[in-house]
Amino acid sequence: HIPALSPSSDPQADHLFTQHREPSHTDKMLPALCTLFTALSCVSGVTVVTQKPPVLTATKGEKITMHCNLGTVTNSAAYWYKQVPGGAPQFVLENYHSWSSPSYGSGFSSPKFTSTHSSQSDYTLIISNVEAGDSAVYYCSTWDSSARVSSQKVLTQTPSVQTDRSKTVTMDCNIAKDESHYVYWYKQTPHTAPQFVLRFYHSHSSPDQYGDGFSSSRFTSKASSGIDYQLIISNVEAGDSAVYYCTTWDGSANSAAPPPVLTIFPPSSEELKSNKATLVCLANDMSSGIADVRWLVGGNSVSSGVTTGSAEQQPNKKFRLSSYLTIEKSEWEKDTAIECEVSAASKATTKAIKKSECSD
Repeated sequence: HIPALSPSSDPQADHLFTQHREPSHTDKMLPALCTLFTALSCVSGVTVVTQKPPVLTATKGEKITMHCNLGTVTNSAAYWYKQVPGGAPQFVLENYHSWSSPSYGSGFSSPKFTSTHSSQSDYTLIISNVEAGDSAVYYCSTWDSSARVSSQKVLTQTPSVQTDRSKTVTMDCNIAKDESHYVYWYKQTPHTAPQFVLRFYHSHSSPDQYGDGFSSSRFTSKASSGIDYQLIISNVEAGDSAVYYCTTWDGSANSAAPPPVLTIFPPSSEELKSNKATLVCLANDMSSGIADVRWLVGGNSVSSGVTTGSAEQQPNKKFRLSSYLTIEKSEWEKDTAIECEVSAASKATTKAIKKSECSD
């Protein structure tokens, strides 16, 4: 037997790592410059984590510093993540104000990466000798224990699973209420930060995104209803022993937030000559920088051909993002209804478009 595969024994912990965002296709890197983006703010439970500056541009070889304020949290570590276009977030390091030095993720080390603190809630990420490969979106996150209030959504997981090597195990997660958001699964081994495993939505046929080191050959997810999800691990190995968390977005604290404003742009006539059709969904005035985007063709959810950029803050302090769906020209010519659905801060908006509604 190998040690137990344990989903989180604390359902409330499932609100921890919900800040998930993909860098935009416009995040470009100049040959002599390195551009680093920080998440402007992220709601985790009830605390607001604030990062600054929003964008840093540095010349190769320079040292840069990013700041993170954990709000009301003073007794939890600050975690820093790096995300490059098309990739899952990578754990960089964690730091706590009483520690003498940070704890690092795979591929990151001192002295290039380090972290300091000026108070129990103010932390920095410092990158020395900046190089082109450092260009990315950087996030800080933390644990907010004050989020344990009865008004919040409670996620329930199977307490423990024990199995033999090479077997298949299934872990269950009930998310209480379907709010049209993905369910994310994370793996955490002792004294390390959680690793992103995969994300899944009940109307999809399979997960549409995996973390580094995880693939469909052994990890997958299914749903028996809109609120009942499973993480399935095949051919179990000793290294799979860990605590597994399921997470989703809980918008119960944001009921007054307005829904996003959507605009869909049809494919260009020039592109249609190549037998491809790309539609653009522009979401403005989102109350949160964390959003889920779904495309539907003829009422069926699709994930192939979808690219979604990172959220950017508008001058009015709200957020916007763009998502792209590329399909065959023949599909566009069928005059099928194509829909874009964006959910942010528990508010969802859907916009539809058809070829017949567009002028040539």
